Amino acid sequence: MKFANTRQAMAWLHTWLGLIFGFVLMICFFFGALSVFDREIDRWAIPDTRFDPQPMPSFDTMLLDVFERTEPDVAEYNRLMPIYHDPDAGDMTPRTELPADEYWAYTTHRDPVLLMGIGFRVPKPLNTDEHNHIHGRVTIDPRSGEELPSNSLKIGSDWFYPLHYSLNLNWNFIGFYIVGIAAFFMLVALVSGVWIHRKIFREFFTFRREKKTQRATLDLHNMSGVVALPFHFFFALTGLIIFAAFYYLPVTNTMLKPLHNMHETIEADTTGLPHERSGIAASMASVDDMVSEAKRRWAARDMAGEVGFLMVHHVGDANSYVSIYRAGSDRVSLVGEGIHFKASNGEVLREDPPHSTAENIAEFLTGLHLQHFEHWFLRWLYVLGGLLGCVCIATGFIFFTEKRKQQHAKNNSQGSRIVDAFAITTVTGIVIAAVTMLLANRLLPADMLNKGDWEKWIFCIALAFSFLHATLRSEPVARGEKNPAWREQCLLIAGLSITAVTANWLTTGDHLIKTIFTNPYWAVAGVDLSLLAVAATSWKAASHLQPETNKKEDSSSKAAYE
Repeated sequence: MKFANTRQAMAWLHTWLGLIFGFVLMICFFFGALSVFDREIDRWAIPDTRFDPQPMPSFDTMLLDVFERTEPDVAEYNRLMPIYHDPDAGDMTPRTELPADEYWAYTTHRDPVLLMGIGFRVPKPLNTDEHNHIHGRVTIDPRSGEELPSNSLKIGSDWFYPLHYSLNLNWNFIGFYIVGIAAFFMLVALVSGVWIHRKIFREFFTFRREKKTQRATLDLHNMSGVVALPFHFFFALTGLIIFAAFYYLPVTNTMLKPLHNMHETIEADTTGLPHERSGIAASMASVDDMVSEAKRRWAARDMAGEVGFLMVHHVGDANSYVSIYRAGSDRVSLVGEGIHFKASNGEVLREDPPHSTAENIAEFLTGLHLQHFEHWFLRWLYVLGGLLGCVCIATGFIFFTEKRKQQHAKNNSQGSRIVDAFAITTVTGIVIAAVTMLLANRLLPADMLNKGDWEKWIFCIALAFSFLHATLRSEPVARGEKNPAWREQCLLIAGLSITAVTANWLTTGDHLIKTIFTNPYWAVAGVDLSLLAVAATSWKAASHLQPETNKKEDSSSKAAYE
């Protein structure tokens, strides 16, 4: 394909990269924005967890008992044990008899509940080079040690959050690769977008809403892209950097696995933290005493804080050690200032030294992307940046179809019709799916078997419904007209959002007057207010999308009245 100049080539590149990868990027941006408040969404979705955030509870009197009664995950056991052992040999250890090899517990300043996990060791695995573990995970109320029902889905942190970086397509990590490819080409699209817009500063202030749809849409596309350009570039780049070592490059988990294992051994010799079990049984000293010593050392370094992450390695072995990491919510960098103790006697084995400049930069970029810090105003700026990304992509879709649908109609082409159906699914469909999932969460019985799985299926069904509806209603696009599905789905979003807020009130008693004034709980109030804002925005959008005939009738009626 020949182009008259570089700017024209960049415009072509920008258009088609945006069209091809915009569907994935819209999901990343929208659910990335929701993930800023993933813990708050969890509180809305699981009423039993609506209490104030708690510090890490006592390991000796509470956590150890929970660890000892937690069992390996049934599904993971059935999937992995035939890989670790020959099923025909008859030497597979029963699931409930697998010995624990590691314990860990994690919390944040926004988490009332405590997430705990166990790695169960597989005796005599076929491949001794691998860390053969079957995992178990549980979430508890740190005030009492009671477990959260296993059917409860943390919609924010276990569905919306991973959706934005993996599409929840976990088979062979395919979702991670799709998002990674989309993020890379997003950087290309951003560079090409800057290249073709010579008057970029002027477009920062230009939005002619009174113009025709095509012109106004392009103005909004340019303005939203320019305003949030640093945000978009930074998050695409840091997202690639964060996952590069794990999934995108052939390093630790693939081609260079032997070298990675060797590095772990060398690192263990350097740090004095045992890499392997000794095979000699040993008891564990008081972990609470180790926590107290860690807090004393942090305070002595003028960085007093609470425990954010605690891990016991090689449980029950003479080489067992306990790693205690400080909660770093008071800073941007994702650091933990770990202190490591010998499990059998509480002796300090190692205190993590200050990091190098390169490590500090990496931790700062990672922390800025993952935003675990305490800064509510900045969190809302993250949400705004994510939503501006959604606006930029959505207006790009609309501009594409508006520019071409008349020509496609003359040529009897179905291109605009197909793009428009996908655009509706991506723009309004994901909102419908998210709100429907929240509504289902409130309407399905709390003790329903596999309730979380049902909520996931309802999300997928709602998204499929949006695409089917948009496709069936797209015939006017083939004639150069607007798809009525845009307006109809906006009205549906408004209705679903108001119904979800009402359902939360009726099923839990937590209405806005209570959660804002009488018994303030901003996590739940924030979700309800956000749903009402979505309803108002969708209703306003639907009013602007009414059919042209209705608009003419309204204008005639207004003129006659005057």
